Amino acid sequence: MYRVRQYMRYAILGDIHGNLEAFQAVLADIQSKGGVDGFWCLGDTVGYGPDPNECVRLVRSGGYLAVAGNHDLAAVGKIDIADFNPEAAEAAKWTNRQLSGENADYLSGLPERLVTGDFTMVHGSPRQPVWEYLLSAGVARENMRYFSTPYCLIGHSHVPLFFELEGERCYLRDFPEKSLLELGSNRLIINPGSVGQPRDGDRRASYLIYDEDKREIRHFRVPYDIAAAQKKMLAGGLPERLAERLSYGM
Repeated sequence: MYRVRQYMRYAILGDIHGNLEAFQAVLADIQSKGGVDGFWCLGDTVGYGPDPNECVRLVRSGGYLAVAGNHDLAAVGKIDIADFNPEAAEAAKWTNRQLSGENADYLSGLPERLVTGDFTMVHGSPRQPVWEYLLSAGVARENMRYFSTPYCLIGHSHVPLFFELEGERCYLRDFPEKSLLELGSNRLIINPGSVGQPRDGDRRASYLIYDEDKREIRHFRVPYDIAAAQKKMLAGGLPERLAERLSYGM
């Protein structure tokens, strides 16, 4: 008896950062593209933004495969905020006061690393899953030996990009909107960019869709109601600069 394998499509997203307007816009865009079979979340569902509970509830209710980010852990007191800049620390304390008990428990229980199929999932880097930023080919090359799957998914830097290992050399590749990444034999570290606080100069929300059958990943950008998110941030007492930076994608 032969079984036909069911290939799946997955949305890959991260760094939602409590930005419900951006998150909902991404979910609507995914539906407009035919939907997906599952969601992979690369951490920092909360932090900075005005709707931490609503964003965590969406992740929980969607059955997302998710890992912990540094802002998730800071918001529930699992890591020290001494290394945060003042605005990030203030936002972490603000988020801690807002979170419901069940949502705080969910964030507290998130793993720092997950493996699913050909992918390792972390927030920061394979070497330091919570904290390390991967923004250079040299640092990415060092990290290639810290995961055993062909590919690794990361967040944290809020910049859509990927690193490709060709022989002994590692290359940083841009990941423009609507670009297609075909998965082959070269090892990759892939960042979908940020849903809730992009930092690559494009203020639109950023995410990826992985097609398991075609073995390809495509990058998408989505506009959202930035003014509505900013209004809620200021009304809630979050730092003004955190609201302002949404306008510039930096």
